[in-house]
Amino acid sequence: MGLDMYLNAKRFISGYDKETKELKVSGLKGVASPKEGAFNEMGRVNQIIVNGIYWRKANAIHKWFVDNVQEGKDDCEPYPVDRNDLEKLKELCKKIMADKEKASEILPVHEGFFFGGYEYDDWYFDGIRQTIYEIELLLETFGDSWDFYYQSSW
Repeated sequence: MGLDMYLNAKRFISGYDKETKELKVSGLKGVASPKEGAFNEMGRVNQIIVNGIYWRKANAIHKWFVDNVQEGKDDCEPYPVDRNDLEKLKELCKKIMADKEKASEILPVHEGFFFGGYEYDDWYFDGIRQTIYEIELLLETFGDSWDFYYQSSW
């Protein structure tokens, strides 16, 4: 048990061809082809969800999402996250790495049931470093046609 955190990238895939005004079918049984709107065992593929970032007990990062994305609600539901929000979080993390003494002011730890430690230690700063690296990679990898969602589980 504990705080698990996910930032997923999601993309809607239309099976509709605008030129022919028909549904696209690949003919590849059991293979999901996003480009062709293929059928698989479950039906037509209409979205892709990729686990973009996974954190474990990075409670300060979780608190930031609750305060800045979830309007203060900590309910383990998925919430849309804007690219600008991710940039803001990344910049806050960079400020912390530039001056670790200000960590408690910039991204304070957040207490909760099985939310991990409350110290500004190696675990905390590893989560900050991971967040910088993974947000940069995420934004570089997924273009504007992707949406992002944050969800926690505890």
